[in-house]
Amino acid sequence: MMGKKKIRLERFRSRMEQSNVTLLPVPGAEEWDPLKSPVFSRRDQSYVRKIRPQNSKQASFLEAMASNSLVIAVGPAGTGKTYLAISAAVDALESGRVDRIVLSRPALEAGETIGFLPGDIQEKMAPYLRPLYDALNDRLGGKRLRHCLAEGAIEIAPIGFMRGRTLNNAFVVIDEAQNCTYGQIKMLLTRLGWHSTMVLTGDPDQSDLLAGMSGLSEIAAKLEPVPGIAIVRLTDRDIVRHPLVASMLGVL
Repeated sequence: MMGKKKIRLERFRSRMEQSNVTLLPVPGAEEWDPLKSPVFSRRDQSYVRKIRPQNSKQASFLEAMASNSLVIAVGPAGTGKTYLAISAAVDALESGRVDRIVLSRPALEAGETIGFLPGDIQEKMAPYLRPLYDALNDRLGGKRLRHCLAEGAIEIAPIGFMRGRTLNNAFVVIDEAQNCTYGQIKMLLTRLGWHSTMVLTGDPDQSDLLAGMSGLSEIAAKLEPVPGIAIVRLTDRDIVRHPLVASMLGVL
């Protein structure tokens, strides 16, 4: 077998020489590592990726999720609320601290309607949960994510279907909670079961509900003095997206 490969290689080099193409040795080829190669700089690195807070508020958010069963994170867009919540959920699942991840988000369009969507409940919710899928794909990789969804380790649960459930041994992430009413958030909070962590994230200034309908700010204010519950408030200074995001939010 090795002889055939050597013959094919010699034929290839011969053709390259006849076509006036010079094959140059690649410096350090014997030490080539696909994870370090520039060509593969954007490949799936879920097994080597380490999540590090970019500022003190993000560090406080990660610490709050590690030490509290209920965390509410409020702040402007781009502060890493969703990504850090998903990362903490994945870490909890992979370490065995929880048996599953439950994701929920209001099925509410941002100022427009896209009509009825075909498919099962997961397919109907997919467009609304795209930011959560992006973060999960970044942390788990596409193949592992599909496996977890198929096996039920990651569950998509529309807010409308959460009533009556008790979520034990789960890491629950409620994203875009500013689009939930006071009654909806109260219902979601009371779903918390044993050995579970629930994280609500949202930006009170970007609610798609009518004025006065969002319950996130009121719920956060009422629960702030309750022991065992952490309220993390991020500001424009904690934005880690493009610097223009912070500049725009300061004037819009």
